[in-house]
Amino acid sequence: MNQTAVTPLITPSVPSGDMDMVNEIFEGIMTHIGFVPDALKLYSISPPLLQTFVGNIGYFSQASNLSAELTTMIRYLVSSKAKCQFCIDMNEGFMTNLGVDVNTVRASRDNPSLAPLKDNEKVLLLLALKSVDTPDSIGHDDINLAKEAGWNDRDIFDAVVQAANNRALNYVLRTFNIHHQGSYS
Repeated sequence: MNQTAVTPLITPSVPSGDMDMVNEIFEGIMTHIGFVPDALKLYSISPPLLQTFVGNIGYFSQASNLSAELTTMIRYLVSSKAKCQFCIDMNEGFMTNLGVDVNTVRASRDNPSLAPLKDNEKVLLLLALKSVDTPDSIGHDDINLAKEAGWNDRDIFDAVVQAANNRALNYVLRTFNIHHQGSYS
């Protein structure tokens, strides 16, 4: 039987005994952004993975040296390349909430150097994008360029991990036909 692109292939069901943990996580997400994205609803199938995923989000929003604009642009451009419409839409929304014009954001899809970021952030953005497209091509020159732009090893690692984690999410969402928010309405 063929599934249409708008019908999720699986519907999340929280395992018995894990509902309190999932509800607590979802309450925190609701407090932070006002809704629970369908990507996180999907992750509720495996509460330990949901907890880890949300912990990573928390790290990047609170403890990383990378700005919200930079991490969002990494996710946005990685998602664009991976053709994950859910994440494209979500990150466009996050960028507009950060006060960035959506047309400026969209222009960076064809030319990442046009991303609405500080010059030193663009260096790290381009490195992160390269890391998911052609990881074997990363060399000392790439790392040194990022360091010359003021980034340390942890910052560089964080940017690459942000890109790689997002690419994985893109493929998970595409695999299960989660193309837009509202799939689990």
